[in-house]
Amino acid sequence: MMADPNLRILRYGMAAITEAAARITRGECVAVPTETVYGLAADAGNAAAVAGIYAAKGRPSFNPLIVHVPDLAAAEALAVFDDDARGLAGGFWPGPLTLVVPLRPEAPIASLVTAGLATIAIRVPRHRAMQALLAACGRPLAAPSANASNGISPTRAAHVALSLGNRVPLILDDGATEAGLESTIIAGRTILRPGPIVAADLPFPVVPRQADAAITAPGQLATHYAPRKPLRLDATAAAPDEWLIGFGAVAGDDTLSAGGDLREAAARLFDALHRADASERHGIAVAPVPQDGLGEAINDRLARAAHR
Repeated sequence: MMADPNLRILRYGMAAITEAAARITRGECVAVPTETVYGLAADAGNAAAVAGIYAAKGRPSFNPLIVHVPDLAAAEALAVFDDDARGLAGGFWPGPLTLVVPLRPEAPIASLVTAGLATIAIRVPRHRAMQALLAACGRPLAAPSANASNGISPTRAAHVALSLGNRVPLILDDGATEAGLESTIIAGRTILRPGPIVAADLPFPVVPRQADAAITAPGQLATHYAPRKPLRLDATAAAPDEWLIGFGAVAGDDTLSAGGDLREAAARLFDALHRADASERHGIAVAPVPQDGLGEAINDRLARAAHR
């Protein structure tokens, strides 16, 4: 794919942050890395800017967005935190945890961000680029993953460029993301989306979201994170014309982790799916990944990617 001449990709630094902040102030969207995946950021209080996120991604408007803020104080200015939520924020922020909490009625957040709900999905990111952008903008930023809706999430700037092209005017490039999976989302004591922070890490017992529950946070659509090619799970060998992504003892054209390390597998998951989707094979197969710990989040993404 040829690079679009109207698309700017800038390495992380103050010049890039200054330009990105200026674009956001003008109501534009920019792509920026977080510790999870690259996000498509815009001013969460500007309805037109938020509409630009939905338009760029082709995202359904009933699917709410995560709002990023620099610290807990900024989060509490927008939302109401009970003891459980405050404890989780104190233990895991900044980091890959999103909390769904009641939105304050006076909070300057565009209703498109919350899809009209009375709650807001909010987190404090750890990544230097997103923190620098929040400081430069001085406002909360809505930022879903920087890819076309239902596509494979981006863990590199090149993934964003390939997926969105000239629909995003600027990409801040700070290399591959660390976690490689979207944040864990918790509402009360329910895990709405598994992620890098797993149930065993939490200070109290939690339950999974019911499959038929209403959508109250991002990442709950049955079909999501999907490559263009058919995806087969729990494969121990490739069928004819399949690209096999291995794990542990199952070798393939690529591997999530030859040593069976779930953290390495999570960090490599979307990158491996991008490579498989770009191959000349007509299908993709993925080796079995254990369900325990971080494997729950990996299998969650794979199941949604395979759902058609």
